[in-house]
Amino acid sequence: MTDDDPGLQARLDLADWRRQVADLHSSVRLEAEDDPESAWEIWREAREKLFRSHPQSPVPAEARAAFRARHWPYDPRLRFELAVSDAAPPDVASMPVLAEPLFGGLTLALPISTGGEETFTRIGRFEVPFASGPRTLGLYWMAGYAGGLFLPFRDATNGRETYGAGRYLLDTAKSADLGSGEAPGSLILDFNFAFQPSCAFDPRWSCPLAPPENRLDIRVEAGERLT
Repeated sequence: MTDDDPGLQARLDLADWRRQVADLHSSVRLEAEDDPESAWEIWREAREKLFRSHPQSPVPAEARAAFRARHWPYDPRLRFELAVSDAAPPDVASMPVLAEPLFGGLTLALPISTGGEETFTRIGRFEVPFASGPRTLGLYWMAGYAGGLFLPFRDATNGRETYGAGRYLLDTAKSADLGSGEAPGSLILDFNFAFQPSCAFDPRWSCPLAPPENRLDIRVEAGERLT
């Protein structure tokens, strides 16, 4: 989001953007039950169309007509159904921790791309079985805005092929959610659907950034890329 007062028409446009994005992800979840790669094709083509044509696109207006989305090829090895663990990480000293917890988890103040902080609560963690070995990622609940699950991450592609401050995998406040796995307490994490935050396209947008515990030391060659 931006800090500017948008006015009536911009608010109506934003409502339409959210409606279309929510409808897209609903279609994607249904399609992914039988064919995840087909769902990914629908997702990337629809997002490119929205980014090129919608008034609320994060791409600056003068660059929209020429905009083309870039992605790595779909890799089924980077789609997981994982249980959410509520175990605390071994070291949180490097992260700003607030005094009062929300929903019983550790409450953090994550930095925002335009400055300042936003409050999140770590509600669990995933152990992701990458080919190079398991890595852990924290799962957060957004305290402000519309609430919802939030999973940002950084990896070794950042600053080269992808946005320097990382990408998002889950952001249910914006309907970016592939749903639950078959096992109770599990979620689908498909890194082929990893996407750039709005501030990757225009710095006027304000985006929460990934905390240190979600910085992967490997390359995740899946999802959206900038180059």
